Amino acid sequence: MITYETHLRKMNSTLPSEGVVSYSLRLMNNLEAGEVISMNDLIGQQISIEFTGEINCIETGESIKKTYGEGLSYDAWLKSPLACPSIVHPELSRIHEGIALRDYEWEMEYHMKPHVVYLSRTSHVKVGVTRETNVPSRWIDQGASEAIVLAQTPYRQLAGLIEVELKDHLSDKTSWQHMLKGEVTDHRDLQEVKEAMLNLLPEEYESFFADDDTITPIHYPGERRFEKVTSIKLDNTPQLSGQLDAIKGQYLLFADGRVLNVRAHSGYRIRLSYES
Repeated sequence: MITYETHLRKMNSTLPSEGVVSYSLRLMNNLEAGEVISMNDLIGQQISIEFTGEINCIETGESIKKTYGEGLSYDAWLKSPLACPSIVHPELSRIHEGIALRDYEWEMEYHMKPHVVYLSRTSHVKVGVTRETNVPSRWIDQGASEAIVLAQTPYRQLAGLIEVELKDHLSDKTSWQHMLKGEVTDHRDLQEVKEAMLNLLPEEYESFFADDDTITPIHYPGERRFEKVTSIKLDNTPQLSGQLDAIKGQYLLFADGRVLNVRAHSGYRIRLSYES
């Protein structure tokens, strides 16, 4: 039996040429980074996840009783650039004007960089915004089965404004239950949707339209249809054991339909055990 003890962070992902996502988990001792383990290697194995009861803020490392956002203390959630309003609402960013909402250097580093507006298919076709360097990991985190770039912008706020223009026509949310069960309610061709959306946008955005119509297909390790999925929160279920059948988005999917959102448990200290 192999056992690791770690504070959870979101799983890292890459998309090899064959199109099946490769997942890894960075082991953390509070804020200290350790080795990386392959999560794909655990597919089909009996694994055990035990919550130790310890939670630490992913920014300050302080011991906390609950998290805000994704792994932050309440104070950090109020002040940290990791919870900056322009993360959820890109159109609010003003760093291109030299105005920071939380942290000037951080926002210059992450929001004053090229961004893309994209269409992805989860359970339906949705619109989203991400930093150009986050492609395709952002699509993977959402559990998208395919995606296409609609526009490319030099900074975040401009991408957010384009997204806002399209929200009356496309959702910007993902239904995690439908996504995990593989239930698709919108089968429209992404290239056709992209063309339709571009025709709806004002001319002022035309110079940012992406000419590349490549659709990126995404497949997930152990991917199969689940009839029912039940989300597990470690606060209420501190011991989780069973066969790991698949990984999709940031979810571990067990054979009995229980699922654990790894990213939502950022800062939680766990013991992860499995057979060698």
